[in-house]
Amino acid sequence: MRTKNQLALAPWIFTIGFFVLWEVACRALGISSFILPAPSTILLAVWEYRIQLGYHALHTLWMTVAGFGLAVAFGLLLGMVLGSSRLINAGSYPLLVGFNSIPKVAVVPILVFWFGVGWVPPVLTAFLISFFPIVVNVATGIATVEPEMEDVLRALGASKRDIVFKVGVPRAMPYFFGSLKVAITLAYVGSVIGEQNASNVGIGNLLTRASAAFEVPLVWAALVVLAVLGVVMYAITAYAERSMTGWAQRSQMAA
Repeated sequence: MRTKNQLALAPWIFTIGFFVLWEVACRALGISSFILPAPSTILLAVWEYRIQLGYHALHTLWMTVAGFGLAVAFGLLLGMVLGSSRLINAGSYPLLVGFNSIPKVAVVPILVFWFGVGWVPPVLTAFLISFFPIVVNVATGIATVEPEMEDVLRALGASKRDIVFKVGVPRAMPYFFGSLKVAITLAYVGSVIGEQNASNVGIGNLLTRASAAFEVPLVWAALVVLAVLGVVMYAITAYAERSMTGWAQRSQMAA
């Protein structure tokens, strides 16, 4: 029980300790707020601009969730196809890797040409930057079903479809949820990139305008809000993982 409580308190202790050290360092070294604001200064900026931050944060949240939702649906479907067919897997991987290697900030102008300035480019940028980890992990989970198990299932009359859906997909769930924890943070990166270049709202747009006006505390306040949103979405994803794949974490829990 003591170890479980320590694990529950560790994130809070480390986070509070980090900000305390940050505050002490800024005050002890006399660092200007223009260079690096202290956490207390950032919190004051969060309170001062709370309405503005809340408005833009809600837009960033829904654009991120929309792009992330598309990435989950598309990534899960494509990952199942790649994992169940070695031929399609081998043929499509060069295209997927090549596309994922393209910096998504370079794709935003194309999205603006196609859809104009608005909510569509940030959503699609979040989707494009976050679907690849899902595809790779789902395909890996399905493709690594033991050949011996496949032989036994075929001997019992199971079809290829039965093996994929009844064995491969459940086996891929830990991989799938592991990729979601990576993808949700990438989705925020994508939506902010899209907002900075192709939107009139959102934290990304706010960061661009605040930077242009040299409002450094507002910039840091926006970054803190973005970090909080990311942590919340990550925690939700981690909770879903524990709820749905607890069987895969038995050895870790026992340890």
